[in-house]
Amino acid sequence: MKDQDARVFYINRCAAEKYSREELSASIARDDYHHQGSLPNNFPQTLSAARQALRAISAFKDEYLLDFINVEELGVRDEQDVDERVMENAIVQNVRNFIMAFGKDFTFVRNQYHLDAFGEDQYIDLLFFNRELNCLVAVELKKGKFKTAYLGQLQGYLSVLDGFERKPHENPSIGIILCKDMNKSFVDYVIRDYTKPMGVATYKTADEMPENLRKALPPVEELRRILDADTGNNTNA
Repeated sequence: MKDQDARVFYINRCAAEKYSREELSASIARDDYHHQGSLPNNFPQTLSAARQALRAISAFKDEYLLDFINVEELGVRDEQDVDERVMENAIVQNVRNFIMAFGKDFTFVRNQYHLDAFGEDQYIDLLFFNRELNCLVAVELKKGKFKTAYLGQLQGYLSVLDGFERKPHENPSIGIILCKDMNKSFVDYVIRDYTKPMGVATYKTADEMPENLRKALPPVEELRRILDADTGNNTNA
């Protein structure tokens, strides 16, 4: 049953986003089926429109495979030596791949986005705009395990974004913490008391991609065959 559900998920994804063969393979490698819409978040409590909250939940995943980041190519000994700025630079250099991993309708604004309010200089690691959500999305990179202090820092950034940067026609800004590891139950519990819309996700790099990731999913060629057959049926209709 799970295999059938996965087939339907990837077929719908291909139809909605017009995936190429490369994009379909990347989606399967990222295991999007098991990660879409499952990140710990407080969107239902902080986004007044229920539809906007549902869109936000479906727009993000609880884990991202950043397979374009290779520790050896970055010139460091192991994953623990990769700090936030090294990660950020690697993402900026591969921003198209990052957006592909992050999802549909994201536009990159810039890295180290400068916030200047009340004489306080602050910098958001990565700032995006999402057309579907019609809002700014601030992403903070953390190399270690999730800490509650990250939520307070991000909430401050979102307050300034909404107060000084957000356009009148835009929805409230959303913040995402991208960290190496987290206790999902703990994050779900503590994030609900914050007043700005935020979510927490983890990431893996190419060095950590499990070889059997696709084992439980249908082969790419089988999905292609199903998609081709489905297209033919629609044409005949």
